[in-house]
Amino acid sequence: MKPFIKVLLLFILIGGVFSLQAQTDFGIKGGFNFTFYNVEEANFGDDTNVQTGVYVGVFADFEIENDFHLQPELLYIGLGDFKFLNAPIYLKYNINDNFNILVGPSINYFFDFFNAKLKVRADLGFAYNLTSKLDLHMKYTIGFEEITPNGLFLGLGYKL
Repeated sequence: MKPFIKVLLLFILIGGVFSLQAQTDFGIKGGFNFTFYNVEEANFGDDTNVQTGVYVGVFADFEIENDFHLQPELLYIGLGDFKFLNAPIYLKYNINDNFNILVGPSINYFFDFFNAKLKVRADLGFAYNLTSKLDLHMKYTIGFEEITPNGLFLGLGYKL
């Protein structure tokens, strides 16, 4: 079974289990991402390259208890010549009515690599609720391997 289908099935399974027990919101999101490559050029020191891309996707927000939520997402990311899926699973905490912090792992499937297409990264994010349905979010993704760079995502989410 292709990894994309596995990730999609996992997203549906998590959604089905938690929707039976908790209040659930679904939505769409999108925005810009900035990826930071740290490349050492001969003996001249570090050269940090930044590449800009876009992302779109869907999310589900499952209330676990009080101010804690589980928020899995499935995002399609276009970054120059690279296209990949990003599937973070966040533990979300509501600091107050408008401000949230999100932390968790993200699984990434790269369509354009010849080998090692599946990568795991760590995400730290913040969201600010502009309205009850619209939020402004930012997340920072940390890559654990040289070929998996760090990234900053800025965008909007809309609850359906």
